[in-house]
Amino acid sequence: MTSRRNCAAVTLIALAGMSSAMWAQRAKTSTLAEILQRLETNLNHYDADVPSFFCDEHIVSQVEPGVPGENTVTDSVFRLKRTSSADHTTTLVESREIKSVDGKPATSQKMDGPTLLSGVFEGALAVVSPSQTACMNYTLQRIDSKRPSDPYIVRFATVLTPENTAGCLLQENSKGHIFIDPASMQITRLELTTPHHTIIRGDAFTSRVVGERVLAVDYAPVVLGGESFWMPSVITSRDTSGSGTFHAVVWSYRATYRNYHKLEVTSRILPGSETPER
Repeated sequence: MTSRRNCAAVTLIALAGMSSAMWAQRAKTSTLAEILQRLETNLNHYDADVPSFFCDEHIVSQVEPGVPGENTVTDSVFRLKRTSSADHTTTLVESREIKSVDGKPATSQKMDGPTLLSGVFEGALAVVSPSQTACMNYTLQRIDSKRPSDPYIVRFATVLTPENTAGCLLQENSKGHIFIDPASMQITRLELTTPHHTIIRGDAFTSRVVGERVLAVDYAPVVLGGESFWMPSVITSRDTSGSGTFHAVVWSYRATYRNYHKLEVTSRILPGSETPER
């Protein structure tokens, strides 16, 4: 009996030592620099390999207080197309085909609404990356070794100067944080606050409005062409002008994306005896 107890004690000590080593290894490999490098690898994969695609887009754009009929609900086919340039580089271009507005067939392809948003598919993933270190301060939130499945959280704040602003992705003073899945090292959520943001309004509005913007993007894995890419599933934006006064105006924007498909053209050669369908 004594021998078995001693054996069990040795086993427990060994397991405890292995566990401590595992936690130490996790803490050692979870530095901010290494996380940024992994995010850069993911970003390069997205930039180089994501195919042109389309998906269903549902946008609710509202303003409060507003006037009747000003709020809009738009359903579109959203596209991200890989376009080649003369210098043999490629760019990702966003576009959409508007199908209906407020439940009625669209009569125009001009995107309208109290507030609009664009560019998230093209650049949001690059907000936290080594290429932006000259423009940002990054900090890694302390990791709790007892909760290994918790997401990594990287906080960021812009450091804009006359010398570096031209090369910065964010052109307005902003701050925020991202959540990173520790298993896949993919960004699952981005939150961004810009205290003095020029609010983008619909085509029917021409005046400039400045207010606080709070932007959030949730990401989910999508399979395109046999490969997995993390794409926006929900994008929300809340812009407030005149904050803290009785005349505050709030513009809200919520876009949801689903049914992702690779954008491709297929063809079929018909035997000479067959007549093409019209």
